Amino acid sequence: MIEIHLTILAIAALIGLIASYLAITEKDLLKAVGYSAIQAIAYALIFHTLMAPDIVLAYVAIAVGIYSALLIFIIGKTERYEVM
Repeated sequence: MIEIHLTILAIAALIGLIASYLAITEKDLLKAVGYSAIQAIAYALIFHTLMAPDIVLAYVAIAVGIYSALLIFIIGKTERYEVM
């Protein structure tokens, strides 16, 4: 049973790491927000696997909901693509 939990933790951590990297390197800011939301969901899965449901509820509401909505609103007021 513990091997299953460790496997879920490892896969979720890898998905979160990959999504974080993609969010940082992406030039399209809306895609970067999407990758950031994927990273937040992967970390929420880690918190759930570690049996911290109260943290999961707060983290999903803030990181996926409010944070993403705020960033999309701000991106709508500026340029969609990052200019170097």
